[in-house]
Amino acid sequence: MTSPTSTTPRPATPPQGEQPVKIYPRTVTGPYASWRWAMVWLTQLFFYGMPWLSWNGRQALLFDLSERRFYVLGMVLQPQDFIYLAVLLVISALALFFFTAIAGRLWCGYSCPQTVYTELFLWIERRVEGDRSARMRLDAQPWGWTKLWRKGSKHGLWLALALFTGFSFVGYFSPIRELLPTLSAPSEAPWLWFWVLFYAAATYGNAGFLREQMCKFMCPYARFQSALIDMDSLVIAYDTARGESRGPRSRKTEHRSAGLGDCVDCTLCVQVCPTGIDIRDGLQNECIACAACIDVCNGVMDRMGYEKGLIRYTSGRAVASGWGARQMLARIWRPRVIVYGLLLLLLGGAWSWSLSQRQDFDASLTKDRGSLARLSLHGGIENTYRLQVTNNREQARDFELRLDSPYGVTIDSETRIRVQATDAGALPLRLVLPAEAAAAHAGRTLDLHLIVVPSDSSGGTLRRLPARFTVPR
Repeated sequence: MTSPTSTTPRPATPPQGEQPVKIYPRTVTGPYASWRWAMVWLTQLFFYGMPWLSWNGRQALLFDLSERRFYVLGMVLQPQDFIYLAVLLVISALALFFFTAIAGRLWCGYSCPQTVYTELFLWIERRVEGDRSARMRLDAQPWGWTKLWRKGSKHGLWLALALFTGFSFVGYFSPIRELLPTLSAPSEAPWLWFWVLFYAAATYGNAGFLREQMCKFMCPYARFQSALIDMDSLVIAYDTARGESRGPRSRKTEHRSAGLGDCVDCTLCVQVCPTGIDIRDGLQNECIACAACIDVCNGVMDRMGYEKGLIRYTSGRAVASGWGARQMLARIWRPRVIVYGLLLLLLGGAWSWSLSQRQDFDASLTKDRGSLARLSLHGGIENTYRLQVTNNREQARDFELRLDSPYGVTIDSETRIRVQATDAGALPLRLVLPAEAAAAHAGRTLDLHLIVVPSDSSGGTLRRLPARFTVPR
C-alpha cells in the first residue's frame, strides 16, 4: 500500500462511469500564488506581444508556412534549417525530464498553457460571479435575469479572450499587422478564419469547461511522471507524522496533549486545489504542483500559531527520514539527474555552436543526369550542372563563381548570380574541358570544386562545392 508521503502517484479519478463533480477552486493568496501570476503575466506578455514586435522592418517572430520561411529575430531559417527546430524540441523534452527529476511538475503548475489559461478564465469567472461559495450558489439557483446576465457576461468575456488568443496564435504564422484586414474578407481567407476559430474554440473549451479534466485524462505527462521522479524529487507533500491525527480544535487547545496533529481538517487545501484532489492522501497523478495548498495551509498554520510547512515542497525521503532542507538538497545531484543534465548540456551546446556557425547563404550543385557529357561547340567536352544559391540575408546579394581545377576545366556560362532577399536563385552551369586536355583524361572522372563567393564578402565567407566532371572514352 502506498504511504501518504510516497512519491509514487496515486489515482484520484472517479470510478468508471461516474460523472466527475464540478470543481469550484477557492481564491488563494501567498508567495506561490504570486509566482504563479508572475508566470501568467510573463508568458502572456510574450505570447500576445511578440507578434507585434518589429525587427528590420518585418515581424520579429514569424513562422511563414506559405513561403516556407521562419523569421526569428535577426535570423532567417529556410526549409533546410528546420533541423534546428527539431533539435530544439528534443532539448525542450530533455529539459522537461531534467527539471521533473529535480522538482516534479513545475512546468504544469506555473507555465503550462492549460494552467495559465485556466487561471485567466477563473479570474474572469471570479470577477463576474464571485468567489467559490457565490459561484456554487449561483449554479444552484434557478434561471432568472441575474443568473442569465452573470453567465452571459462571463461567457462573453471568455469568448473575447479566446478569440483574441486565436487571433494572436495565427499571427505567428501569418503577418499579424495584415491579419485583421485579411480576415475582414472571410471568403478570401477561409483557412485563416478556420485556424483562428479552431484555436479560439480549443482555448474556450479547455480553459472554460474541461479544465482539470485535461490534466486528469488527456495530458500524457501525468501518466509518465512516475518514471521521471523518485523519492528524492521535490514534490508537494503532506507531512503525515506531523499532521495526524487531524481534527478541529480551538486556538487555545493544547492539541498535542489532546492527541491531535497540526492538521485542523479545515479542508481548505482541497477547496483551493484546481484539480480537486486531497493532498493529504499522498501524491496523485492529478497534482500539478501549483502549490495553492501550500499557500492556504501556511495561512491556517499562521492563524493557529503553528509552524509553517505542514504541506510543503519536499521529497518523499526527506519526509520519511525527517531531513532538513540542507540534507534534502544534497540529494539533488543523483545519477539520473546527472545523466539528464549532461545530455542537456551536450545537446544544447552543440545546438548553440551549430547555430552560431551557420552562414548567411547556402549553395548546392547538381549534375545533369540526362547527359553525363557531350561535345561542346569548340570540340571540347562539356558537362552541365544546376547551381542553386539560397540567400539567408534580408538584402539582395550578388554571388561570383570560380572554379578550382588543375585539369584546365573552365566555366562556359554566367559566372555571376543575383539572389533576392531571403530567396533562392538557380543558374544552369556549363563546364568545358578543351579537346587536347580531354584526350589525356579520356575515360576518367575528374574531381573539381566550384567556389561560390558573395560579392560583399570580406574574404572569409565562401562555399566549396565538389563537382565530378566526366570525360568519355
